[in-house]
Amino acid sequence: MKPQHKRSALNRLKTVRGHLNAVIQMVEGERYCPQVMKQVSALEASLERVNRILLQNHLETCVPRAIREGRGDEVVEELLESLKYTSAVTGPAHGVEAGRPDDGADPSAP
Repeated sequence: MKPQHKRSALNRLKTVRGHLNAVIQMVEGERYCPQVMKQVSALEASLERVNRILLQNHLETCVPRAIREGRGDEVVEELLESLKYTSAVTGPAHGVEAGRPDDGADPSAP
């Protein structure tokens, strides 16, 4: 990883970690839902910025190396697969189904 991308990604992730802890405290303190939602949206945007940094690094380092090594098709397939999980490309994930919030619990658990 290029040092400037690593530094930038880590700085942003550490900021997100602190922000996430504050949002957890907001939920524990039963703060007004729209206030919490606004902060969650800010966290999502921060994580999306980290994803863009990682993508830039990948395109500048890993992709050219793979192409030089004759693995161009493989690296393109990997990139397309990873972009499925990038909300800037795919849109927001659907975490609420049939009126139930996604609480992270295993749906098959009793």
